[in-house]
Amino acid sequence: MATVRILLGIICLITIGSSYERNGSLLKCWAGHLYTDRIKRIAFGKRPYKKLIPIAEAELWVREETGNNDGTRVEEYQAAAGLKKGDPYCAAFISWVFKQAGYNAPRTGWSPSLFPVAKLVKAAAPGNVFGIYFPSLKRIAHCGFVASVKGDWIGTIEANTNISGSREGDGVHKRLRHKKSIYRYSEWRPKQVF
Repeated sequence: MATVRILLGIICLITIGSSYERNGSLLKCWAGHLYTDRIKRIAFGKRPYKKLIPIAEAELWVREETGNNDGTRVEEYQAAAGLKKGDPYCAAFISWVFKQAGYNAPRTGWSPSLFPVAKLVKAAAPGNVFGIYFPSLKRIAHCGFVASVKGDWIGTIEANTNISGSREGDGVHKRLRHKKSIYRYSEWRPKQVF
Protein backbone atom coordinates (compact mmCIF):
# COMPACT_ATOMS: atom_id res chain seq x y z
CA MET A 1 0.00 0.00 0.00
CA ALA A 2 2.83 2.39 0.86
CA THR A 3 4.49 1.63 -2.46
CA VAL A 4 1.28 2.50 -4.31
CA ARG A 5 1.03 5.85 -2.45
CA ILE A 6 4.65 6.70 -3.25
CA LEU A 7 4.08 5.79 -6.88
CA LEU A 8 0.90 7.91 -7.02
CA GLY A 9 2.81 10.80 -5.39
CA ILE A 10 5.55 10.65 -8.03
CA ILE A 11 2.98 10.53 -10.83
CA CYS A 12 1.16 13.47 -9.28
CA LEU A 13 4.35 15.55 -9.11
CA ILE A 14 5.24 14.74 -12.70
CA THR A 15 1.71 15.66 -13.81
CA ILE A 16 1.75 18.90 -11.86
CA GLY A 17 5.08 19.91 -13.32
CA SER A 18 4.07 19.27 -16.91
CA SER A 19 0.50 20.58 -16.60
CA TYR A 20 1.60 23.64 -14.68
CA GLU A 21 4.09 24.62 -17.34
CA ARG A 22 1.45 24.16 -20.05
CA ASN A 23 -1.40 26.20 -18.68
CA GLY A 24 -0.53 27.63 -15.24
CA SER A 25 -4.02 26.82 -13.96
CA LEU A 26 -4.96 25.86 -10.45
CA LEU A 27 -4.02 22.26 -9.85
CA LYS A 28 -4.72 19.84 -7.01
CA CYS A 29 -2.41 17.08 -6.06
CA TRP A 30 -3.75 13.82 -4.66
CA ALA A 31 -2.47 14.93 -1.24
CA GLY A 32 -4.60 18.09 -1.40
CA HIS A 33 -1.75 20.58 -2.00
CA LEU A 34 -2.70 23.62 -4.05
CA TYR A 35 -0.41 25.09 -6.70
CA THR A 36 -1.13 28.46 -8.31
CA ASP A 37 0.66 31.01 -10.45
CA ARG A 38 0.81 33.26 -7.42
CA ILE A 39 2.59 30.69 -5.28
CA LYS A 40 5.02 30.03 -8.13
CA ARG A 41 5.77 33.78 -8.42
CA ILE A 42 6.40 34.04 -4.68
CA ALA A 43 8.48 30.88 -4.53
CA PHE A 44 10.71 31.92 -7.41
CA GLY A 45 10.94 35.59 -6.46
CA LYS A 46 9.23 36.99 -9.55
CA ARG A 47 7.80 40.11 -7.93
CA PRO A 48 7.04 42.93 -10.37
CA TYR A 49 7.61 45.69 -7.78
CA LYS A 50 11.34 44.97 -7.89
CA LYS A 51 11.24 46.50 -11.38
CA LEU A 52 10.15 49.96 -10.19
CA ILE A 53 13.49 51.36 -9.08
CA PRO A 54 15.50 49.97 -12.03
CA ILE A 55 12.92 51.41 -14.44
CA ALA A 56 13.09 54.80 -12.70
CA GLU A 57 16.92 54.71 -12.60
CA ALA A 58 17.05 54.05 -16.34
CA GLU A 59 15.34 57.43 -16.84
CA LEU A 60 17.98 59.48 -14.99
CA TRP A 61 19.36 60.78 -18.29
CA VAL A 62 16.04 62.38 -19.32
CA ARG A 63 16.06 66.19 -19.57
CA GLU A 64 13.47 68.65 -20.84
CA GLU A 65 13.97 69.84 -24.39
CA THR A 66 13.44 73.59 -23.87
CA GLY A 67 12.93 73.87 -20.12
CA ASN A 68 9.14 74.08 -20.46
CA ASN A 69 8.05 70.61 -19.30
CA ASP A 70 8.57 69.27 -22.81
CA GLY A 71 10.58 66.77 -24.82
CA THR A 72 9.83 63.36 -26.27
CA ARG A 73 10.31 61.34 -23.09
CA VAL A 74 8.73 63.95 -20.79
CA GLU A 75 5.67 63.94 -23.04
CA GLU A 76 5.51 60.13 -22.68
CA TYR A 77 5.33 60.57 -18.90
CA GLN A 78 2.61 63.18 -19.29
CA ALA A 79 0.62 60.96 -21.66
CA ALA A 80 0.70 58.08 -19.14
CA ALA A 81 -1.34 60.27 -16.79
CA GLY A 82 -3.51 61.96 -19.42
CA LEU A 83 -1.62 65.28 -19.23
CA LYS A 84 -0.69 67.53 -22.09
CA LYS A 85 2.68 68.93 -23.16
CA GLY A 86 3.84 71.64 -20.74
CA ASP A 87 2.07 70.26 -17.66
CA PRO A 88 4.14 69.52 -14.52
CA TYR A 89 5.10 65.85 -14.64
CA CYS A 90 6.51 64.61 -11.31
CA ALA A 91 3.34 62.57 -10.60
CA ALA A 92 3.00 61.54 -14.24
CA PHE A 93 6.50 60.06 -14.02
CA ILE A 94 5.33 57.89 -11.10
CA SER A 95 2.36 56.71 -13.19
CA TRP A 96 4.61 56.01 -16.19
CA VAL A 97 7.05 53.89 -14.13
CA PHE A 98 4.20 51.85 -12.60
CA LYS A 99 2.76 51.34 -16.08
CA GLN A 100 6.13 50.13 -17.40
CA ALA A 101 6.31 47.66 -14.48
CA GLY A 102 2.91 46.23 -15.43
CA TYR A 103 0.63 47.93 -12.89
CA ASN A 104 -2.74 49.47 -13.74
CA ALA A 105 -2.50 52.12 -11.02
CA PRO A 106 -1.70 54.80 -10.15
CA ARG A 107 -2.64 56.85 -13.23
CA THR A 108 -2.52 60.49 -12.22
CA GLY A 109 -0.68 63.70 -12.91
CA TRP A 110 -1.85 65.30 -9.66
CA SER A 111 0.64 64.63 -6.85
CA PRO A 112 -1.87 64.94 -3.94
CA SER A 113 -3.90 62.05 -5.39
CA LEU A 114 -0.94 59.70 -4.90
CA PHE A 115 -1.53 59.81 -1.14
CA PRO A 116 -5.02 58.46 -0.33
CA VAL A 117 -5.43 57.33 3.28
CA ALA A 118 -5.67 53.67 2.25
CA LYS A 119 -2.22 53.81 0.61
CA LEU A 120 -0.32 55.74 3.32
CA VAL A 121 2.57 54.09 5.16
CA LYS A 122 4.53 55.44 8.11
CA ALA A 123 8.09 54.56 7.15
CA ALA A 124 9.95 54.85 3.87
CA ALA A 125 10.94 51.76 1.91
CA PRO A 126 12.35 51.37 -1.62
CA GLY A 127 9.51 51.52 -4.13
CA ASN A 128 7.33 53.80 -1.98
CA VAL A 129 6.15 57.11 -3.36
CA PHE A 130 7.10 60.17 -1.30
CA GLY A 131 5.38 63.55 -1.19
CA ILE A 132 6.64 66.98 -0.20
CA TYR A 133 4.22 69.50 1.27
CA PHE A 134 4.40 73.14 0.16
CA PRO A 135 2.82 75.50 2.74
CA SER A 136 2.37 78.24 0.11
CA LEU A 137 0.15 75.87 -1.91
CA LYS A 138 -1.36 74.14 1.15
CA ARG A 139 -0.85 70.71 -0.42
CA ILE A 140 1.64 68.10 -1.53
CA ALA A 141 3.12 69.63 -4.64
CA HIS A 142 6.06 67.36 -5.49
CA CYS A 143 6.59 63.60 -5.44
CA GLY A 144 8.99 60.87 -6.45
CA PHE A 145 10.21 57.38 -5.64
CA VAL A 146 12.04 56.25 -2.54
CA ALA A 147 15.09 54.46 -3.93
CA SER A 148 16.98 53.83 -0.68
CA VAL A 149 16.88 54.55 3.04
CA LYS A 150 19.95 55.12 5.18
CA GLY A 151 19.37 56.45 8.67
CA ASP A 152 17.69 59.85 8.43
CA TRP A 153 18.37 60.16 4.70
CA ILE A 154 16.15 59.07 1.83
CA GLY A 155 17.66 58.43 -1.60
CA THR A 156 15.09 59.38 -4.23
CA ILE A 157 14.47 59.30 -7.94
CA GLU A 158 12.17 62.09 -9.03
CA ALA A 159 11.10 63.91 -12.17
CA ASN A 160 10.48 67.60 -12.89
CA THR A 161 13.27 68.49 -10.48
CA ASN A 162 16.92 69.51 -10.71
CA ILE A 163 20.13 69.04 -8.75
CA SER A 164 19.02 71.65 -6.19
CA GLY A 165 15.69 69.85 -5.61
CA SER A 166 13.25 72.33 -7.16
CA ARG A 167 9.75 71.21 -8.07
CA GLU A 168 10.13 73.16 -11.32
CA GLY A 169 13.21 71.35 -12.56
CA ASP A 170 14.64 70.20 -15.86
CA GLY A 171 14.36 66.41 -15.82
CA VAL A 172 14.75 63.17 -13.87
CA HIS A 173 17.33 63.27 -11.09
CA LYS A 174 18.59 61.26 -8.16
CA ARG A 175 18.39 63.21 -4.90
CA LEU A 176 19.22 62.76 -1.25
CA ARG A 177 16.56 64.20 1.06
CA HIS A 178 16.35 64.32 4.84
CA LYS A 179 13.34 62.40 6.13
CA LYS A 180 12.09 65.57 7.88
CA SER A 181 11.60 67.21 4.48
CA ILE A 182 9.17 64.49 3.38
CA TYR A 183 5.53 64.88 4.34
CA ARG A 184 4.01 61.52 3.33
CA TYR A 185 4.83 58.07 1.96
CA SER A 186 2.44 55.85 0.05
CA GLU A 187 2.62 52.21 -1.03
CA TRP A 188 1.00 51.39 -4.37
CA ARG A 189 2.43 47.91 -4.82
CA PRO A 190 0.10 45.04 -3.95
CA LYS A 191 0.77 43.41 -0.61
CA GLN A 192 2.41 39.99 -0.79
CA VAL A 193 0.50 37.28 1.06
CA PHE A 194 2.43 34.14 1.97
